[in-house]
Formats: sequence, structure tokens, C-alpha cells
Amino acid sequence: MKERIAKFSIGEVVRHKVFPFRGVIFDVDPEFANTEEWWNSIPAEVRPSRDQPFYHLLAENDESEYVAYVSEQNLMNDESGTPLRNPQIYQIFDQAPSGQFKPKMSFAH
Repeated sequence: MKERIAKFSIGEVVRHKVFPFRGVIFDVDPEFANTEEWWNSIPAEVRPSRDQPFYHLLAENDESEYVAYVSEQNLMNDESGTPLRNPQIYQIFDQAPSGQFKPKMSFAH
């Protein structure tokens, strides 16, 4: 099996390349690790490869806050500097003066 290096890391703020949402990464799967039902719910023409890292995000859009599961190919760094409002972020992470999110010690492995 090929070793994959994740492009993004826990605590990074990212945005989706296609859909209007962004969030903080709180977990990474080295390759697709969700259900077949979830996989099949993605339209075939935009369905990403399973053989890439997938990221768990504390995400938000203009309407709501939620958890998202997104392939690496559909993410990019969020350089907006706009504060995130998802309250779960601040339960899991501390925000450094630089803006980077670091997991709180109680959540570190």
C-alpha cells in the first residue's frame, strides 16, 4: 500500500473548492473511511477518488455550523482571516495569537 502524506493538518483552517463552506480540521483519515451510503450519495461526476486523505471538519457556511467529511482534492487553505463561529471549535482547540488552532491538552493523544 502506498504511503500518503496528508497535505493539511489538524487545526488548519480550510475551505471547500466547490461549495461555500470552510472549517477547522479536527481529524484526518489516510484514505476514505466513511460508509458506502455516504459515498454513493456523492454525484458520480464529482465523486473524488477514495485513495487520498479525507478530513473531518468543524465546518460552517452562511446558514449553519456542522461536521463535514471532505476529500483532500476538494480543500484549499483559507486565507480570509475571517473568524470562525462554530462553537465546537473552541471546545476542542485553543487559538494561538497567530490564528492557528492547537488542540487543547485534554484532547491531545
